[in-house]
Amino acid sequence: MEVAIRKMGNSQGVLIPKPILAQVGLEGTADLQVRDGVIEIRAIRRNPREGWADDARRLAVQGADALVWPEVANEGDDEWVW
Repeated sequence: MEVAIRKMGNSQGVLIPKPILAQVGLEGTADLQVRDGVIEIRAIRRNPREGWADDARRLAVQGADALVWPEVANEGDDEWVW
């Protein structure tokens, strides 16, 4: 797809059609890099567990970190020798 490079303030830019942004999952912010003469725009991939440690500490302070499931054991498990 050929696109026009437009003046935007003191910079220049390209308008990316909404369907293309949706197709690659770009929303809000993106990672922009130049590699081997090619401009790459990628979705920012965050660690899916980002913030878990902070949430765990917050729950512990609130006393909300008790087990949700009671201990689960199968009949005869105490007879196993490991």
